[in-house]
This record gives sequence, structure tokens and C-alpha cells, in this order.
Amino acid sequence: MSAGSVAVVVPEGIEVPSWDLYELSIPCTVFGKPQPDLADSWYDLRLCGTGERPESSPSAEFGLTLRTRYGLDDLAGADTVIVSSVPDACVEDGKPLPKGLVTALRRAHDAGARMVSLCTGAFALAEAGLLDGRRATAHWMHTAQLAERYPKIRVDDSVLYVDDGDVLTSAGLTAGLDLCLHLVRRDLGAHVANQLARRMVVPAHRPGGQAQFIDLSVPATDDEGLGPVLEWARVRLDRPLTVEDLARRAAMSPRTFYRRLQAATGTTPLQWLLNQRLVRAQGLLESTNLPIEKVGELSGLGTANNLRHHFLKQVGVSPGDYRRAFPRATSESPPPFEEQTR
Repeated sequence: MSAGSVAVVVPEGIEVPSWDLYELSIPCTVFGKPQPDLADSWYDLRLCGTGERPESSPSAEFGLTLRTRYGLDDLAGADTVIVSSVPDACVEDGKPLPKGLVTALRRAHDAGARMVSLCTGAFALAEAGLLDGRRATAHWMHTAQLAERYPKIRVDDSVLYVDDGDVLTSAGLTAGLDLCLHLVRRDLGAHVANQLARRMVVPAHRPGGQAQFIDLSVPATDDEGLGPVLEWARVRLDRPLTVEDLARRAAMSPRTFYRRLQAATGTTPLQWLLNQRLVRAQGLLESTNLPIEKVGELSGLGTANNLRHHFLKQVGVSPGDYRRAFPRATSESPPPFEEQTR
């Protein structure tokens, strides 16, 4: 098995926000430090700058500029090309990506390189047309924008990463590390990847996907007729509630209530109740040591089996795995319902 060469795109000359350095540091740590006792030949890492002129940005106060030895022309000669992120303005404001970068990514792919994105780097692969017709992901806070801007992509916001053979994409932040370790596993085998993960003091493989980190709560509605009844329901999630109960409380017919709630929140009454109960259960799992059965009871999801069913379906992991992912339980008593609403 051969490690090969890895070229990481670096936004050279641009004032890079300090918070974007995390994703950039992941491939540098995984592929840049030789591990001679794990593999005879480790990766040849190259940082390839985009060659852009320095420009001012809102993040200048917290940013820095980077210089690299290699440029975009060196992407085509790499076995793996990684785009760790793109500037916030390209994601939030629709600022065009550098044409030279887009062209270089296409050339690298045509030359046979394995193309990889971490977090918002998916926008660069998408702009180059490399994700058209493929399943892909990004940080869950940006997947809606990715899907809207590039409708040919099958965007999946529930997973940590997507391996589509020669093109791979990951969610944000630590999910980029999950994908990079997956690449090591593909290239050098499970033993090497597992040993490297131990050295980095991270799990070799995390259960579930990024669905467990998505905020399931529905945004507050501006519909004054719905606000009071939704708040009334939130503090009674441990009780049986039906659409008829909510409609009666709102002094509406069930059909009118259904239509008004869907228009205001984009979801149905039953799905709204389920989401609120899941949010309540998440809060209890994060903040208490209560048994799973009690969490199911207090959240209105019923039995432990029913709680597990909905967690696996909606959150992507079991309640136990979710609790282990957020090990902050300090209390045996549930916090007030008001503290669990978001």
C-alpha cells in the first residue's frame, strides 16, 4: 500500500480568519508528520497557495496571511487534493471563488487526483462541477446553502463524511479529522489508521453522523396566534398531546391550526411535537444522569425503546451514544422545561 502525495489548497495572500486554521491544520497533522514506525513510506504533503493578492476582510482583526512554497499548478501532480475551506464571503455572500482555483481543481481531477473537501471546501468542489450528480456533505450550518446554490448535488446533512470513490466530502471541524483518518484507513489499512488515531488521542471511528449535532428546534414563529399555544405545549411535553389539543388551545379548527403552523414553521404539528420532545430529551441526556427510561417519560417519548427508535431515526445515534458524546451530566434532577426550550 502506498501513501502517495497530498496537496492542500491554502488561501495564500488572503487574510485567513483564525478559526479557519483548525480545518487547515487537520490534513497537515495527519499527512504532514512522518510516521516511519507505522508505514515505510508516509505521505508527501504539499501546501499549495492560490496566489491571490492580499485583501481586507471583516475578519482581518483576527486573521493572518499565509505564504506557501507550491502553487495551484502543483495540484495536478498530486494523488490527493484537499480543500479545507473557502473564505466566508464565498459561502455567505456568494462572492465568486478565484477562477484559477476552480480551473486547477478541474485539471487535478482530470489528471486522476482524488478530490477531498473539508467543511466549506465543498463549495470549491461544487463550483468546479466535481460534485454534480454526487452525494456530498458539508457543515450542517451550510448544507442548505450548498443545496440551493448547486441543485445538481445530493446534499446529505446527516453524515460526518461521504466517500464517493474519487471524490470525498466531510462536515465541518472535527468531521474533517474523521475523513482524513478514513483516507489513511483506505490507503494504509485499519491498523495504521487506528494507531494514528491513538496518537492523536481521538476515536478511530465515531458512531453516528452529524445529525446528532444539528439543532432540531424549530425557529420561533412571528404568528402571534401560535406563539402562546406553542409555549404552552413546550412546558407540557411529558403529557399526551394531540393536534386537536393544540388546536383547541389556539381556538382554531385542527385543519386551520395545521395550515397556520406549517406556514409559520415549515413543519407539521406532529413533527413539531416530535422535534420538541427530542430537544427535551437531548437536554436531559446532556445535563442529567437520569436513566434512559426516565428521559423517555419526561420528554413525552414514552418507553426507553420508543426513545431509542426516534433517536436512531432522527439523531442518528442511540441515546447512550449521544450522552457519551456530551459528557456533562451533573444532576439527578431534570432542569425546568423552560430551560430546555431553544
